[in-house]
Amino acid sequence: MADGGPATTEKKLKWRALLRAIHRDAGYTAVGLTIIYALSGLAVNHVADWDPNFKNATRETSVSVPLPEDDQELARVVGAKLGATEAPKEVYRNEDEVEILYDHRTLHVNTTTGHVLDQEQKPRFLLRVANWLHLNRGKKAWTYVADTYAAALLFLATSGMFMLKGRQGMIGRGAIFVAVGVAIPVAYVVLASG
Repeated sequence: MADGGPATTEKKLKWRALLRAIHRDAGYTAVGLTIIYALSGLAVNHVADWDPNFKNATRETSVSVPLPEDDQELARVVGAKLGATEAPKEVYRNEDEVEILYDHRTLHVNTTTGHVLDQEQKPRFLLRVANWLHLNRGKKAWTYVADTYAAALLFLATSGMFMLKGRQGMIGRGAIFVAVGVAIPVAYVVLASG
């Protein structure tokens, strides 16, 4: 047995089999978080092109005039006619227009004509929640989950390099792919800072 015969080979096979089993189970566990982080990452990368948290809707309607002179009373009357269920956060007048601001809705009311421009933001449920998690809006408690996930990704990346041996692993093509993966961010930083 001192010559590195069958017992040594069997021990190596058990080590790789154990690594594959742990890698597989950690990978399955990471699937849900990976989907959330990937969707959110794609969404917030394009925040200049669209709002990943809300869909914006604009409607035009009208209310009957004359409207109350008092801005608060006008806001109550117009809000009730347009189905607003919450009290406005702010109401302010600019000549013949009164703006009524809610959490995710603004009513622009022309007090002379009764024309109303109704602008509303409706949450994109899945993306808004994914962004909330990705940007760590949950703070302390979510930080532990995110750190555990980051550690799991480090484990998956590292253990993945040793899943195969020989020319299919880190000695051969695996090393090429790892080098490409490292070169992409390095090249971007070098080219972008120049």
